Amino acid sequence: MNLTVNGQRQEVPDGLTVLGLIEHLGLTEGPVAVERNRNLVPRAEHPRHRLAENDVVEIVHFVGGG
Repeated sequence: MNLTVNGQRQEVPDGLTVLGLIEHLGLTEGPVAVERNRNLVPRAEHPRHRLAENDVVEIVHFVGGG
């Protein structure tokens, strides 16, 4: 399946959920915020929110510092 993730076209396995995409991209360290087709996906919905062909996904990975 083809998605646009953070402005770049990517081919990913079919049937991924938002959580599956996060894991596929290796963004499991720390919290992330996800927007699908310009709508925020609440973190509680990540495991069951399925992605579809040509979705546009923005992922912001929070990094601590000090």
